[in-house]
Amino acid sequence: MTDITRRNLFKAVAASAVAVPLVRATRADATETCVPADPHWGHGIEDQRKADLGNGRYLNPIVAGDHPDPTVLKDGDDYYMTFTPFTASPGIVIWHSTDLLNWSPVATALHKPMGNVFAVNLCKYKDRYYIYLPAQRPGGDWAIFVIWARQVTGPWSDPIDTGVTGCIDPAHVVGEDGKRYLFVNGIRMVRLTDDGLAADGPLKHAYTPWHYPSDWVVEDFAPEGPKLLRRDGWFYLVSAVGGTAGPPTSHMVIVARSRSVHGPWENCPHNPIVHTRSAAEPWWSRGHATFIDGPAGDWWMIYHGYENSFRTLGRQALLEPMEWTADGWPVATGGDLSRPLPIPAGGKPGPAGFALSDDFSSNRFGIQWAFHDPRPDEIQRARYGGNGLQLAGAGHSPADSSPMVCRVGDRAYVAEIGFELSGDAEAGLLLFYNHKAFVGVGFTPDTIKTFEYAQELPWARIKRDNRRVRVRMTNDHNVVTFEYSHDDGHSWQLHTIRMEVSGINHNVFGDFLSLRVGLYSTGATPARLHDFRYRAIKGNPLI
Repeated sequence: MTDITRRNLFKAVAASAVAVPLVRATRADATETCVPADPHWGHGIEDQRKADLGNGRYLNPIVAGDHPDPTVLKDGDDYYMTFTPFTASPGIVIWHSTDLLNWSPVATALHKPMGNVFAVNLCKYKDRYYIYLPAQRPGGDWAIFVIWARQVTGPWSDPIDTGVTGCIDPAHVVGEDGKRYLFVNGIRMVRLTDDGLAADGPLKHAYTPWHYPSDWVVEDFAPEGPKLLRRDGWFYLVSAVGGTAGPPTSHMVIVARSRSVHGPWENCPHNPIVHTRSAAEPWWSRGHATFIDGPAGDWWMIYHGYENSFRTLGRQALLEPMEWTADGWPVATGGDLSRPLPIPAGGKPGPAGFALSDDFSSNRFGIQWAFHDPRPDEIQRARYGGNGLQLAGAGHSPADSSPMVCRVGDRAYVAEIGFELSGDAEAGLLLFYNHKAFVGVGFTPDTIKTFEYAQELPWARIKRDNRRVRVRMTNDHNVVTFEYSHDDGHSWQLHTIRMEVSGINHNVFGDFLSLRVGLYSTGATPARLHDFRYRAIKGNPLI
């Protein structure tokens, strides 16, 4: 079909303005497709999937959606965990659990835009909590910053530059000498001052990691993600090699131990203790693990992985049981992670996740919403009050704006929102990865726009009054459909272009991100947003 024919066909369909029912073909048997059938997860708030099946067993992930590089702290009977925020601001959401299985957010630690923030480390030393975070200085070089608080829920300090440069993936440990150290990618180490706020010595080589056989299919050697713990007189250094994306078999977990943080380090004879060996497995590129003792004293690993056929969801948080051998080495015991596993013993179940639907009556930035890569002056673009949220404009389109984004963790879902436009305001609903990769629909006061794979389709514009409009997006296993309504959702018009988005992931567009629900606004007049609704779709794919 020529571009002219396609354009004329679209105009003819748009001009008809007749609502078309959404029709889907029945999917072929799951064994005949590369998309695996949905396992039977538990379903919680808004039918979002959750790990706890309610019968003494669980099914990964424990935190669904884009939650990479988990760092976990046990603090008495409580567990706290946070993840890489990348460019999201506010960022560094802290999650809480009492059973290692059910997690819910309780605080946001970083409220100042820091650019791209990579794998962070949450730890406690004496009576203070610390988060060590890599970010780029204004000059462009990477450095390790630190924030601290007396309560894990904050308030947290402003970021402090530790003076450790050219590093990511920090991990705090107290040595046998009582001194504080950071291990970083490489694997290198640096001593810290007693207050933990600055380097107190040079950065130096710490460990030459175990190397996999040369014929293994991986992305890169890339020693990274160190985590340390002390047990029975040994320091255990848990790290990742193989690259965090690329082929499904890339990432892996390796272990070494030493009597001293200064080495020498002895490699585990069972390395790698976690490794995806086939693209047929349910979880790919598994790595960046933290070892943690459970409520009953047994041991577990929390790490991230990509879901088979759903790289669009980013790297998700996984829980796997582990044991210690008689000679003091760890072994993973989860086996096939596509099947339910026994839950950690002795824990007290708590809430899992949170509702994504938002009436905009209270500020949910930092927990649910964040701006993608905002400038420092953009953090105040959202104003609460009255009937909804006013979102001031930025840029000229989603390609150069800082949209509000929300991470989701379901394979299929429906998201819906209302816009009120005045003046020259433009607003829209997106599935947003980065400025090079997004899809969605936008509304000016008199035009409907279509964004397909990061570009607007001028030939697909529809002339229509949009001063008040609701828009609904259905993402059904990576096939995306849009509908819009001009009578507050009583009747819906099917948008005539559907999009397939499984290729919008790191292996194509970089940045290690996920497809997030996005809301954008441009123009001199703010757009008013109201009544955001989210609902997961349960069951097998219908396409």
